[in-house]
Amino acid sequence: MEPNNDTQIPEFVLLGFSDDPELQPLIFGLFLSMYLITVCGNLLIILAVSSDSHLHTPMYFFLANLSFVDICLTSTTIPKMLLNIQTQSQVITYGGCITQIYFFLLFAGLDDFFLTGMAYDRFVAICHPLHYTVIMNPQLCGLLVLVSWMMSALHSLLESLMMLQLTFCREVEISHFFCEINQVVRLACSDTFLNDMVMYFAAVLLAGGPLAGILYSYSKIISSILRISSAQGKYKAFSTCASHLSVVSLFYCTILGVYLSSAATQSSHTGAVASVMYTVATPMMNPFIYSLRNRDIKGALKRIIGVPMM
Repeated sequence: MEPNNDTQIPEFVLLGFSDDPELQPLIFGLFLSMYLITVCGNLLIILAVSSDSHLHTPMYFFLANLSFVDICLTSTTIPKMLLNIQTQSQVITYGGCITQIYFFLLFAGLDDFFLTGMAYDRFVAICHPLHYTVIMNPQLCGLLVLVSWMMSALHSLLESLMMLQLTFCREVEISHFFCEINQVVRLACSDTFLNDMVMYFAAVLLAGGPLAGILYSYSKIISSILRISSAQGKYKAFSTCASHLSVVSLFYCTILGVYLSSAATQSSHTGAVASVMYTVATPMMNPFIYSLRNRDIKGALKRIIGVPMM
C-alpha cells in the first residue's frame, strides 16, 4: 500500500521549544521582551542615522539598512510563535509556512550581504583612506544595497518555488519554532535531491562568498593596522571597526554553532534552541554593540530622547 501523499497539505505543526504548558507563559514573556527590545533598539538606530547629518556616511547607511533587516528578520518568526502560544495552537498553514521560508531566507541573506558591505567600507576607510570618499560614493552604496536585495530575493524565490514542488506525507510536525527550510525539506516524501543541491550551492555561494570577503577585508585591515607606528593610531584604527567585527563574529559563530549542534545531536528541540542565537539574540544585540561603543551614535540617540549633551 502506497503512503498517503498530499500536495496540498493544509497545515504544519510547529513543535516549538517545549510541550510543557507551565513553561508557555515563561517562553511567551521572554520572547515578547526580546522582540520588543529588538524592534525598539533597531528603530532607534535608524532614527539616529536618519536624523543626524553627521551620520550620513556609508558606514551608517549600511548600519541603518542592517537594523531595518534585523527588525524584519525577527518579525518573520517571533510574532507567529507568540500568537501560537497565546492561542494555544501550534499550527501554521501550508501557505504561511512557504511564505515564512521566503521572507526568512530573504532577510537572512540581506543580513549577510550588509555585513559584507560594512566590512568592505572599513577596508577602504583604513587601507585606502585618501580615496575613501571617491570609492565609497553614494552611487556605489546604493548599488550594493540594490544588488543585495536582488540576489536575496531571487535566492529566496527559487528556494520557495522548489518547496512548492515537493509532496508531503502524513508526518507534518516541524521540530522548530518556525518553518526552517531544512526541517521542512526533511518532511517531504518525494525526492529532495534538487532541493538539497540548491541549498548546498546557495550556502557556498551566498554564505561562504560573503564570509570569504569579510575575512579578506579584515586580513588587509589587520595588516594595515599593524604597520601603524603609534599605539594611539593603532587603537583609533581598530576602534573604528571593533563594533562591526563583534557583530560579524556573533552572527557567524552562532550560525556555525547551530548547524554543528544540529549535526551532532538528534534532539528534537536542540536546533530550535540554538537557532534563537542568530534569529533573535544577534538582532537584539546589534543596537547595543553599535551604540555602546560608538560616540556618534550615543550622541545622536541622546539628542533624539532629549538628554542634554555633556
